[in-house]
Amino acid sequence: MNEVLQAFLCQLGASPETIQDAVTAAEPMELPTRHVLLNQGEQPAYCYFLLDGLCHACYLTAEGKQFSKEFYWDQDVLIGFESLINDMPSPFLLETLSASKLLALPVSLLQRWREQKNPLYIRLLERQLSYKEQKERFMLMHSPEERYQLFTSSFPELLSRIADYQIASYLGITPISLSRIKKRLEDVE
Repeated sequence: MNEVLQAFLCQLGASPETIQDAVTAAEPMELPTRHVLLNQGEQPAYCYFLLDGLCHACYLTAEGKQFSKEFYWDQDVLIGFESLINDMPSPFLLETLSASKLLALPVSLLQRWREQKNPLYIRLLERQLSYKEQKERFMLMHSPEERYQLFTSSFPELLSRIADYQIASYLGITPISLSRIKKRLEDVE
């Protein structure tokens, strides 16, 4: 398990010392489907490296509505930077959507890297910022139908692993709108 984390960190240009710190601190976890890693409003103690499986971050309203923030799958990093930077509770819920194997890394390790201005912390932050800007552009520059088509062409392996209501939420539309889009696209084919 740790070899996968080592290779990932090496790709990001982490120093051997930083890689060793991460590997030493990493706690392996094997979790079932629908296991809550972090409740919305809870102070995070860990961030995660997903070895295998599927995870989901979402915002929950007081009325019980769910807004999908992000999906994470094989060899992805799950870090709540807003909580880390501002030392605040998580604004979102983080859960597994399938049986998952993860490595838990203490948030204190990332806090130390942040204080030290460790190049790995900067790379992780830049990676997240770049991804968030891409998602912002995706949401602002494309119609709901185009977003769905881009999602299906970019992530075909996720379609059978994620419920339609979660895909709709991620795309910023209602499940009814998603159903209509899918029907329209089927009629065109």
